[in-house]
Amino acid sequence: MLPPARPAPNAPAAGSRRGGALTPGAGLSSARVAWRHSLRFRLAATYSLLALALIMLISLGVVTLLLSQMDQQFNDRLNDRADTLAEAFSTSGAGLGKTAGGANAYTMLIDDDGTVKAASPILRNFVRAPYPYGDQSRVNIGDTSVRAVKRKAGDFGMLWVGLPEDDLLAARQSAVSALLIALISTPLILLLVGWWVGRRALSGLQGAANLADQIDPTLSLATLPLPAREDEVHRLLSAINRLLVRIEAGQAREKQLLGQIVHELGAPLTVLKASLRRAEERTDDPEVRRAALVADELTFTTQDLMQLARGQLELKLAWHYIPARTLQERLERLVPGTTFEGDWRGGILCDPDRLTQAVRNLLANARRAAGADGSVTLTLDETADKVTFTVRDSGPGLPPELGERIFEPFISGAGSSGLGLSVSRQIAAMHGGSLSGGNHPQGGAEFVLSIPGAALGDED
Repeated sequence: MLPPARPAPNAPAAGSRRGGALTPGAGLSSARVAWRHSLRFRLAATYSLLALALIMLISLGVVTLLLSQMDQQFNDRLNDRADTLAEAFSTSGAGLGKTAGGANAYTMLIDDDGTVKAASPILRNFVRAPYPYGDQSRVNIGDTSVRAVKRKAGDFGMLWVGLPEDDLLAARQSAVSALLIALISTPLILLLVGWWVGRRALSGLQGAANLADQIDPTLSLATLPLPAREDEVHRLLSAINRLLVRIEAGQAREKQLLGQIVHELGAPLTVLKASLRRAEERTDDPEVRRAALVADELTFTTQDLMQLARGQLELKLAWHYIPARTLQERLERLVPGTTFEGDWRGGILCDPDRLTQAVRNLLANARRAAGADGSVTLTLDETADKVTFTVRDSGPGLPPELGERIFEPFISGAGSSGLGLSVSRQIAAMHGGSLSGGNHPQGGAEFVLSIPGAALGDED
């Protein structure tokens, strides 16, 4: 049996949500495989069918051989009896002191004219009557089935000798009934035994599956504990552990490379933004202003890449209580042409840089979808418990085939990098909120980002 898996530090419970999406292994460890899809059931059913076919062939062979031997023994008895009686009639003096049979004997002596000259007591009604059975080897006399043979009885004519086969038929019927009962009950017994054996044999494999289900690549890639017995399950878990080590090494290299790229881009972008800002202040040239916005776009893209490289758990929030108007001014400068609705006179408890990054990503996507002539609206609704940002655009809406995958990294329906929505959902989750998206009934896409409200009293 496999030892229980130790959860990784800070690992969420199975089925928990991170950023509005289920974690990769969520809910799988406790899932039950439907019996008709179970490997255990398929093995038990295959084992039962093969065993049933083998037992059926063997049973049919045994019963056929048994019935054949019983039939042969019956014929031998019948022929022995007929030969003995025929010898008594054919050999002078051989039959002295012998009888043709008892009260239940089936014998008839037939002359050359086909008339019964003598018969055993049970067949006395046939005496001096024509022989009625011709060449039949099986006849029914009353309720009794009789198998018969004929022998030459010297000068007396033809000797007809019969032997009741009711006992043989009863034995044959019993053997067939026993075979049918075995064929009916055996599959059920074999299926139950196969299910039990399969459950015991595959318990290690089921434990390995449960352990593998608990792996969350976003949190930890800790190797799985190995069973003591070096069987196929041990080999499977060893292969999984080697794969996890390679995955973790690959992820580390990817994060390192991504971090280096972002670092190399950060310094030139900072200098470029400062130079463009000074040029914009001196010249007020619209081309310079447009270049400054492009530099801001690149800066936010590098921030998204950095957040992706570091991972959510490595990021820390710097909480501040800021006026909503301050956030509006930032967003208005970053995404010009946005229409702001709602009440922006209150305050928001958040990490201003992260929240600006999240909402700005939504606005930038909306502007990209709506185009230069389209409309982008940001509505703020604030209550004591929740602050909600609703971003709506006049674009074509979200591709219906993407669904929730729109929030996965590098999945985009508008030709962007595909990082903005993923990062925005992570930031919302870090604030204790959520991000959802869909298509508005009147057209265009609509995203709703919610974070907890400050719930501050007058004294606070």
